Amino acid sequence: MKRVRMLLRVSSNQQLEADGDLSVQRQIVLDYIGQHEDWVADEKEYFEGSRSGYKHAVSKRETLQEALEDARKREYEILAAYKDDRVGRRMWEMGAYIMALKSCGVDVYTVKDGCISPEADDIMGQMILALRYGNAQKSSSDTGMRVKDTAQKLVQKGKFMGGAAPYGYELVLSGELSKHGRALHTLKIVPRQAETVKHIYSLSLNQEYGSVKIANILNEDPCYRQLAPRDVWKAGTITSILTNPVYAGYTAYKRRERINGTYHRLDQSDWIRAEAPNEEIRIIEEDIWNRVQEKRKRRSDRYKKKRSDQAVSVIRRNDGMLPLIDVSYCGYCGEKLINGSRYHYWTIKGTGERRSSRTPMYRCRNGDGRADHPTALFHADRMEDAVFQCLGECIGRLLEHDDAAAAVFEKQKIRKKIAEAEWKKEEEILRRLRKGIEVMEGKIPDAIAGRCGFTAEELAEAVRSQRKKVLEQEQAVQRSRERRNKLVENAEKREAIRKAIPPWNQIFQEANPDTKRVLVQRLVERIQVTREQIRIRFKELPRNNLLI
Repeated sequence: MKRVRMLLRVSSNQQLEADGDLSVQRQIVLDYIGQHEDWVADEKEYFEGSRSGYKHAVSKRETLQEALEDARKREYEILAAYKDDRVGRRMWEMGAYIMALKSCGVDVYTVKDGCISPEADDIMGQMILALRYGNAQKSSSDTGMRVKDTAQKLVQKGKFMGGAAPYGYELVLSGELSKHGRALHTLKIVPRQAETVKHIYSLSLNQEYGSVKIANILNEDPCYRQLAPRDVWKAGTITSILTNPVYAGYTAYKRRERINGTYHRLDQSDWIRAEAPNEEIRIIEEDIWNRVQEKRKRRSDRYKKKRSDQAVSVIRRNDGMLPLIDVSYCGYCGEKLINGSRYHYWTIKGTGERRSSRTPMYRCRNGDGRADHPTALFHADRMEDAVFQCLGECIGRLLEHDDAAAAVFEKQKIRKKIAEAEWKKEEEILRRLRKGIEVMEGKIPDAIAGRCGFTAEELAEAVRSQRKKVLEQEQAVQRSRERRNKLVENAEKREAIRKAIPPWNQIFQEANPDTKRVLVQRLVERIQVTREQIRIRFKELPRNNLLI
C-alpha cells in the first residue's frame, strides 16, 4: 500500500469556514484517494492557509518545505492535491520542487490532472510540467490585474476593499453579498479610538510634532497607552494614521506597492482615491487632513534639499528647544542665535551630593571677545517674556473684533448650514419619488383598459421598485434630519461655552512652550536682539516693526 498525504491550501480566510472551500477540498481529495485500491490516506496532512502560491517563493513556504523534508525521510509515497495550482503557481520553482520530491520517491497527484510528476529522464514530461505552471503563473498575473482594475473602480466609488480595519474603525456587516455569496463588510467608527486619532492630528498640526514625538507622548499617557494597537504606540503606526485619507472620509487604494517581495510606500499622487468623501467614516475634517500633509511634506528631508524651497521657514523638530531659536538674530552682527544654555554645578557640604542647574540662554557665536559686540549671551527668560508680551498684544489687536469662541464655532455654523441644505435636498428627492408613484398608480386603470403604452404588470413592477427606493430614501432623510437636529441642539449650548472660552491674548500667554514656538514661527519673520532693544519684524502686517 502507498501512503498518501494530502496538501490543502486556501487563499483567503473566508475559505477556512466550516462550510467553505477547505472542507469541500478535503472531501474531494479523500474521495479521490479512495478510488485507488493500493492507496491509503496517512493521518498527517499538509495545510497552508491564506498564503498565496503566486506571491511567495517555495523557499519561504514552510508547509512545502516540511513536505519535502518528510519525503527525504521516506515517510510517504504520494502527495495528493485538488488541483495543480494548489501546490503553487510559479513556473520555474514548482517544476524544480516536484522533481525534488520525485528524487525522494514521492509522486504528486491531483484530482483534476492525475500524476504530474515526470520521470527524471523524461525531458518532454518536464517541459510539459514547466508549461503547466507557466500557465498557472500567467493566470494568477492576469487575475491580479483584473482584481486591481476592479478594486480601483470600486474605491473611486467610495467602496472599502477589505483587509484589516484601520485604527479608529471596526469591520461590520454591510448587508451585501459578493458574487461568490460571501458577506461583505464595511467600516464603522470606534468612538474612543476616533478621539485618539483627533488628538494625534492635533499634535501634528498645532504642535508640529513628528511621529516619534507623538508616539512617545501617547505612550507616556496611561489613557492613550491602553488604546494603543498591540499595546504600544510606534512611529510607523502614527505615520500610517497621519497619511491615511480614510480619516478624511476617502477610501484609498494603491498606497503601497509590492516590489521583489517588499512593500514600498507610494507618493500620494499615485494613490487611487474615492471621488467623494463618505461622511459616515469621516473622523478628521478634510481641510485639517490636507494641512497636516503639507506640513509633514515641508518638514521632510527631500523638501529641504530643493533649491527653490531654501527660503521657506519650517519647524523640523519641536522637542523642547528654545521657542525663539528659529527666528532670533544678533542685533550687533546679524548672526543667527543658537542655544547657549549655561550649566552650574555645586556640592552640598553636609552630604557631598552633587547638584546642577541650567540657565537657558540665546548665544551669538561671533560675540566672544569683540569690542563692537557688548554681549554674546541673552537671557532666554527675559527675552521670551518681552517677545511673548508683544505677540500677545499684537494678537489681541489683530483680533479685536473677534474672539476665540467665535473662531471655535464658526465651522459649526457652516456645518449646520450644510446639514440643513442636505436635509432639504433629501426631502426633495423623497417628494419626487412619491410623486412618481402617484403618477404610475394613476396610469394602472388605463393600462388595464389597454389605453397605455405599458402593461399593468409592468407598471405594478415599476411601482414596487419605486416603493423600495422610497423606503431607502426615507432612511436617508431620517439620517440627514438627525444630523441637522444634533447640530441645532449643539447651537443652543454655544453661548454658555462661549463665555467659558478666554480671549486670544490669554490663550497665547497660557500656552505651553511648544505651542508658542509654532505661533512665533507663523507670525514672526525675524527677531533682532541687542542689550538695549528687541526688534520684531512680523510677517505681512502693515506695521511690521515694533521696539521693546
